[in-house]
Amino acid sequence: MKTVEAGVIGVGWIGGLRAETLARTALVDKLHLCDIKPDRLAEVKALYKPASTTLDYNDIINDPNISVVYISTTPESNHYPICRDCLKNGKNVMLEKPIALELWEADELIHLAKRNDLKFTIGYSQRFNPKIAYAKRKIVDGTLGNVVSVLVSRHLSRSLGKKIASRVRLSPVVMESTHDLDFVFWLLEPAKPVRVYSQGAYGYMQPVNGSHDVMFTTVTMDNGAAVMIGGGWNLPPSYPNYCATWIEITGTDGSLFLDDTQRDNWLNTEKRGQEFPMSTMPGEWVDHVFAGGIGPETIHFLEACIKNSSVMVTPESARRVMETYSAADLSADRNEPVDLPLTNETISAIAEFKQKIRAGLNT
Repeated sequence: MKTVEAGVIGVGWIGGLRAETLARTALVDKLHLCDIKPDRLAEVKALYKPASTTLDYNDIINDPNISVVYISTTPESNHYPICRDCLKNGKNVMLEKPIALELWEADELIHLAKRNDLKFTIGYSQRFNPKIAYAKRKIVDGTLGNVVSVLVSRHLSRSLGKKIASRVRLSPVVMESTHDLDFVFWLLEPAKPVRVYSQGAYGYMQPVNGSHDVMFTTVTMDNGAAVMIGGGWNLPPSYPNYCATWIEITGTDGSLFLDDTQRDNWLNTEKRGQEFPMSTMPGEWVDHVFAGGIGPETIHFLEACIKNSSVMVTPESARRVMETYSAADLSADRNEPVDLPLTNETISAIAEFKQKIRAGLNT
């Protein structure tokens, strides 16, 4: 059996899940871990017994034996430079979303991967959600006929929203609805988005990082299908889980409703009250099995590198999602629809919008 040496750069919450998955599989010969926090690095070293640990990601990049790298760093501004360095040094890369903060950065990463003939994918784990996979099959096999509309409503707990939003000023459409944009575009392939209209409402999160509590984004596809995605991160602390999602798909020959609100496991204790366990979007290890999408997604990329097969999420599709949520932010700011693909004028306007946000944070 062919194996590889793999590295994980950034072993916090998500990177830790990647590291544990890689430590458990026989597909990895040696595991190498990197983090800038010595305490966390010592913790994962004791847990997963890697071949090496380091505080400097260049140690992983410069190791010629490491062929597969998972980049799970925060803040998200680190994604582009670290991924660029990995691709320049011949590493196959799985990068957490977002692919980059600027479209030109995404374009450079895609170019580097193609030029060096490397596997490059983005962590959109919802494609590995069995319910989403079922929806894909029912669309592809014709059960639903021609898809007319897709509605997704996703809400995160405010504790998780605050954790995400406090490290960088990115809106809920960028950090949460991005997953839904990705899998909906996947469901509707080969259709492409042509128009975006988004509205947001401020509340609890505004003093945290200036972003909306919730954003509702309507996307018109070039085949006429209508997509409506609502994403928020302000559920009150008493809500017993991290993430609740409801999905409706209607077609000319049928409909499919998916309840992903995570209410099927209900724990109630004296000390902690009510909880819906296993309710995060990425999932978690539960003894010998993984509840969620990140575990299978992590292994899928390993297998794609070993077998030289296609990755589930192409970087080009991740760039299309990035273009769409960038248009959604601009639309909410302008209070008007934005056409896709972006024009030079709208790209410039998005850059001005980002500068305005950054200036607001610095005042």
